[in-house]
Amino acid sequence: MVKNSLSAAAISRDLETRFVGQRVIYYPSLTSTMEVARREAQQGAAEGTVIVADEQTAGKGRLKRAWLSPGGNVALSLILYPALANLPSLIMLASLAVVHSIEAVTGLKSQVKWPNDVLINGRKVSGILIENDVQANTVNYTIIGIGININLRLADFPEILPVATSLGAELGRDVSRLSVIRCLLVEIERLYLGLSVGGSVYEEWRDSLVTLGRRVRATTGETIYEGVAESVDRDGSLRLRGWDGSLTRIVAGDVTLRD
Repeated sequence: MVKNSLSAAAISRDLETRFVGQRVIYYPSLTSTMEVARREAQQGAAEGTVIVADEQTAGKGRLKRAWLSPGGNVALSLILYPALANLPSLIMLASLAVVHSIEAVTGLKSQVKWPNDVLINGRKVSGILIENDVQANTVNYTIIGIGININLRLADFPEILPVATSLGAELGRDVSRLSVIRCLLVEIERLYLGLSVGGSVYEEWRDSLVTLGRRVRATTGETIYEGVAESVDRDGSLRLRGWDGSLTRIVAGDVTLRD
């Protein structure tokens, strides 16, 4: 039986990072880690501060959707103070950190669905939310929110069974949340420090996308585009080739794979 209890001390103890995860605030139950992280950032929290909850009762994903986060999974938010030029890379960085940590802990291969979902065998295992506070070209703070289905019992939530999975469900056994979180924080810092010295995560992120070359439906606001996901730009935007041959740049939206 995998021991799956969490605590701030267990997460940060001997963590091989300079700043990410060196300060951890842990809650057994919380409405949203993003809300607490936002409040902490506005009060000048140290960079790398992490808010972790055993259970989120009102977690949000992109487009203000609810994110199911009962106990036994990962729900965390991380505070960063990045350079303005690096903002487009943060969703790439976070996605890759999730992919890397899943493989390191479990051996499972995962892929990214544009812009910020992580899939295993075509089903969602993780979602990522980025919130930036920028004024007059100055970044006040960035919060990266990450949810990972670790030991989610899919049988308890039949409504998500066709579209979601968990690490435990894929392996047929419980997975250590602590191991995933610690590995994730190390990976985030490694990639983030690489950005600060001029590195890029674009190529690896692009190559990890399950979306490219696929028939997709993209929804932006009330507009729907259909076609083939042709490429992604360095700022993370998606290039969609419509059935009429037109090329549309999608900066933000929701993409559904159609094949």
